[in-house]
Amino acid sequence: MEEGERSPLLSQDTAGQELASSVKSLPTSSCPGPAPCEDQAGAWGCSCCPPGAKCQVSRRGLGGDPAPSLPMGSSCVKYLIFLSNTLFSLLGLLTLAIGLWGLAVKGSLESGWGGPLPTDPMLGLVLGGLAVSAVSLAGCLGALCENTCLLRCFSGAVLAFLVFEALVGALVVALWGPLQDSLEHTLRMAITHYQEDPDLRFLLDQVQLGLQCCGAASYQDWQQNLYFNCSSPGVQACSLPASCCINPQEDGASINDQCGFGVLGLDKDAAQRVVYLEGCGPPLRQWLHGNLSAIGSYMIVVVVVQGVELLLATQLIRALDIRKRVAAVREAGAVHRSPRPGAQLSAKPSRG
Repeated sequence: MEEGERSPLLSQDTAGQELASSVKSLPTSSCPGPAPCEDQAGAWGCSCCPPGAKCQVSRRGLGGDPAPSLPMGSSCVKYLIFLSNTLFSLLGLLTLAIGLWGLAVKGSLESGWGGPLPTDPMLGLVLGGLAVSAVSLAGCLGALCENTCLLRCFSGAVLAFLVFEALVGALVVALWGPLQDSLEHTLRMAITHYQEDPDLRFLLDQVQLGLQCCGAASYQDWQQNLYFNCSSPGVQACSLPASCCINPQEDGASINDQCGFGVLGLDKDAAQRVVYLEGCGPPLRQWLHGNLSAIGSYMIVVVVVQGVELLLATQLIRALDIRKRVAAVREAGAVHRSPRPGAQLSAKPSRG
């Protein structure tokens, strides 16, 4: 073979090596002349540059740029939701811990996990703390991680709380009259079961000590209790609880549990020097009327806070959805404009 002639196989190998080297050197190739601008050349074109200058390849729209950041207002909403729900999570966990501690101290969990749920007020604290901490944790993590699924779960839970509170408030307003009329009946039922339930005993004692009263309508209502009835054979017959006494401590450090012994057998003049004769029904009704505005204000504050949390979460979800759509549109447009890398170099070299 002569020196001036080339082998066809050699020319193909040489052309393949040149093609590979040209593809590798594409991102920083020299512009032989005025190159087209980025908006015309697509993702792999050069910016307008003078002949002989180096030009960088634009990778816009092919996943090189990070996702667009949230606006300033949406970022403030995000961190506000995170901080507020962190606080509510801590409060919920504290309530849960107090409820579990109360159940453990009182031995209400001794039946085990397979037994029925204990009828204990502490169980309400456990369930309430668990619900508040779980919902607040979902809002906290959803805002921090910008997770729309968690934020939607948080919004749904807050909305469910608002609906439940609205139903309870409507029932209380509708049944306010019958509820007041049933106060004395409820107190009589508590007097009857005074020794059977320690939580009920504690609650009734606090009512009598705080309102300085005894019984439902009068101190004689304690005759309905089997232990305090004068016909009872026990040692507490014709007696009253220490919470009925005017001075239950009797100038001592601890409460004298026997300060009300035998009071039901005394006449009214002698009894009024030892215990309170007025029942707890009228004072309790007056206390409810006097604190109704405070209770209503507290409930309104709770509802307003939950409503603000719901609005902020909805706004953040909307901002995240808008950012997601904008990023999808940019990616789709970039892929549509951009030719495949090396598509212009795909022509086969001639064999001649």
